[in-house]
Amino acid sequence: MQRLSKLFKFRYYLKGIPVWNAFSIFKDQSLFMRHPFLSLLLFFFYSIAGMAQTIPTRFEQSGGTQTPGYAEIIDWWKKLDEKSGKVKMITMGMTDAGFPLHLVVVANNGDYNFEQIRKNNKRIILVNNGIHPGEPDGIDASMLLCRDIVTGKYKIPDHVVLAFIPVYNIGGCLNRSAGYRVDQNGPEEFGFRGNSQNLDLNRDAIKCDSKDARSFTEIFHLLDPDVFIDNHVSNGADYQHVMTLLSTQSSKLGGVMGAYLQKEFEPAVYSRMKQKGFDLVPYVNVWGDNPENGWSEYWDSPRYASGFAALWHTFSFVPETHMLKPYDQRVKATYALMQSFIEFTGVNSEKIKNCRTTAKEAVKTQAVFPIAWSLDKSLFKEVLFKGYASGRKPSEISGFPRLYYDREKPYEKTVKIFHNYPAKEFIKKPEAYIIPQGWWKVTDLLQLNKVQMSRLKKDTVIEVEAYKIIDYKTSPRQYEMHHLNSDVKTVATRQKMTFRKGDWYIPLNQEANRFLIETLEPTGEDSYFAWNYFDAILGQKEGYSAYVFEDIAADYLKSNKELQLKLEQRRVADTVFAKDGRAQLNYIYQQSPWFEPAHMQYPVFRIL
Repeated sequence: MQRLSKLFKFRYYLKGIPVWNAFSIFKDQSLFMRHPFLSLLLFFFYSIAGMAQTIPTRFEQSGGTQTPGYAEIIDWWKKLDEKSGKVKMITMGMTDAGFPLHLVVVANNGDYNFEQIRKNNKRIILVNNGIHPGEPDGIDASMLLCRDIVTGKYKIPDHVVLAFIPVYNIGGCLNRSAGYRVDQNGPEEFGFRGNSQNLDLNRDAIKCDSKDARSFTEIFHLLDPDVFIDNHVSNGADYQHVMTLLSTQSSKLGGVMGAYLQKEFEPAVYSRMKQKGFDLVPYVNVWGDNPENGWSEYWDSPRYASGFAALWHTFSFVPETHMLKPYDQRVKATYALMQSFIEFTGVNSEKIKNCRTTAKEAVKTQAVFPIAWSLDKSLFKEVLFKGYASGRKPSEISGFPRLYYDREKPYEKTVKIFHNYPAKEFIKKPEAYIIPQGWWKVTDLLQLNKVQMSRLKKDTVIEVEAYKIIDYKTSPRQYEMHHLNSDVKTVATRQKMTFRKGDWYIPLNQEANRFLIETLEPTGEDSYFAWNYFDAILGQKEGYSAYVFEDIAADYLKSNKELQLKLEQRRVADTVFAKDGRAQLNYIYQQSPWFEPAHMQYPVFRIL
């Protein structure tokens, strides 16, 4: 009976318990003499144990207090690749740091050909780590997870393929210090938020100012992931939860995907995390106050990696561990959440596929698209929030009242999460866009995103709808190397225009329709116009010498009675204008055939 007991223990360990804890059961050598087949199993057993021991992580070696630097991370993944046929490390595109991005593919059958993976009806989960290297939880959790997959401690479904970017922001990872993120509880040293251009890569998904973002875009379209996970660490309020989760808004994702996210995907992930010992709550979007009154969900527009992914019909999530929790707790929570995504995706593979397929097909023929959203507080969901009592006390620095949280006074309370962002503005889809070839910075980005487009084969006259920019606001201070344009107002006219051979024709009968609408319509929050790609049209290039144009304008008015009447009406309506001779001269110039047509003319034209 004692030997049978030991045999059952052996079988139990083979199912996933760490192998190095099991060696004590092999003291009785007679067990293996009576059962020779166990010798072979023992050899396999020790081989796995040896693999785990030869590829430990810095996180483990330090007792959960340290995270590795860039070179150590890449070296570790290379070793894992060498030791296991389940892991393939691929060198991808360049970054601003002068190092290429790497992509690690983990599959039970070792397949890393994504065209073949899709043909075999497998779901792809893309995990992005280190977009902010000062938030390295995902870097370490991904290493632990994949090592456990290789050693057999954790098994992924055969129809799920994992892809990891070990470190996205390489420049920030190389810029290590113990002094960054002063209010974060570990690890001992970590990277910097900005990349090698001091750009925040989690604001670069649309504008692609960095080589990093361009390489990420290539990876994203190579994979076409079903699920995207972008691991982070939060700032903000204090509370008991170790892990929070930001999901793309279901109302913005829309259609079958939005409904599935809200009704099935999110609730199931929350339930799985509860079973794993973590009380998950939505990202606590509260600053300078106590969350007990609830909060609105974070708005992840397309500038963010998760918002960008949503434009391509991918279920996207941003895990946010709590900055004040010990580092080892945060890594364990990130590990558990990635497991939860894997397990849900494995069980619901066909539903996820069908949702995405339906959305991709529907968007090809969708006639009207939302372009702006607003928070509706009449709808909300309720969650159990575990917080700490807060109050105000005099600052030891200024003497003025300051916020503090009292960890001696924990509380549990059901709070409201305002998650509904209905569309408030819509755009009717054109049949196609035409972009003159001179705007190559924009058309290059469209090609990078695998947009279907072709060049005109000859000079052609086409009737189009053309926008004039009649008003906009520009941010006075730079934001990620730009001065964003917002509150854009346009007026549209129908006109026949001559386009040249080589200009770009972009049909809107493709999966990229959502991306095209939100980047090419100038009123879009993260459109290319918002990000200053078309700012050259806002500056007037031609002018006049007033003393010369005075005579030309006078003659022009004599032959243009309609304009003369408009000028007189403007003088009556605007007393300041009536007293400004130069303003009146300029008014005539702007209404004349000599005024440049390109001024404020938006150079993306709509074929209706």
